[in-house]
Amino acid sequence: MKNALKLGLAALALAAATPQFASAAPGDTLKAVQARGVLNCTSSDGNFEGFAEVDAQGNWHGLDIDYCRAVATAIFGSDDKLKLIPISWAQRFPSLQSGEIDLVIKASGWLFSRDTELGLQFSMPYFIGVTTFMAHKDLAAKSLADLAGGTVCVAGGTSTEKLVSDYIKEKKYDVKVVTFEKNTEATAAYFANRCDAYAEWGPIVAATRATSADPDSHDILSDALSLEGEAIVMRQGDDNWVDIANWVIAAQRIAEENGVTSKNIDEMKANPPNTVVGKLLGVTPGIGARLGLKDDWAYNVIKKLGNSEEMYNRNFGTESRYKLPRALNSLWNKGGVFYAPVLD
Repeated sequence: MKNALKLGLAALALAAATPQFASAAPGDTLKAVQARGVLNCTSSDGNFEGFAEVDAQGNWHGLDIDYCRAVATAIFGSDDKLKLIPISWAQRFPSLQSGEIDLVIKASGWLFSRDTELGLQFSMPYFIGVTTFMAHKDLAAKSLADLAGGTVCVAGGTSTEKLVSDYIKEKKYDVKVVTFEKNTEATAAYFANRCDAYAEWGPIVAATRATSADPDSHDILSDALSLEGEAIVMRQGDDNWVDIANWVIAAQRIAEENGVTSKNIDEMKANPPNTVVGKLLGVTPGIGARLGLKDDWAYNVIKKLGNSEEMYNRNFGTESRYKLPRALNSLWNKGGVFYAPVLD
């Protein structure tokens, strides 16, 4: 009898020490989206280069659009059940709060005031926006330090002007700031060679260069004046929905770190090179149940949209017209700030 009791207690102790992975209960937002059969996500009310653009055939593309597609694919297995709803900048958060849309993916900065005062919740950043410079290629400048005695055009009375002025003062660079009333005037002056460089938010700099008469005659410099993390925005109070957004972003970084791409994913799934890839692609069960999704959700996302490097290059990098260096948007082992969370 005593031996039986000891065995029973030992079995209980072993069970307590062994992780038990229960399926996650879908949150209210996931249940509503699944019941509706459609994910309502933002699209721009006008072109926002690199993030949300519409082509001549009426097809939307861009980094923000791709993340809408990624979340829809994680839930439904494809992006066929994605509805893109044009939302203005001013209406993006009220539309989310009212339930008109399920999540905001619109180059929205993760700010303390938004996080604490508006009833919103943010994912991990999916893009790091930096304020930087563009310079005429014939100056052979790599950074602003190479433009001693030069000038930089900037829109006056803006946060960019202050950032640039403070940066030059801090670094003790011999560069003069030339201000203009409007950003369009600043860019026109730069292209007219009235300034050696032009300063703005990185994606805007890249778009300005790409749409110029001769994009190859301008270089984006290495300086990074400020950082702003762009994140997926959701209503506060649904942890499961935030988990889904976070792990959609994380899955693509895990894929990149482990060499999984949209092109080799089937080979990787058939013969996973390590346990992480096996878990990621659903060969080892569990990645879906913990989120209330199917185990092939990450496989479907990466197969459809690629890993984080492929997503960036398609929309901003080497495969786009913008050719914006990935820089801080790279993984940590490639010189950036992003990393792949542990899939355990």
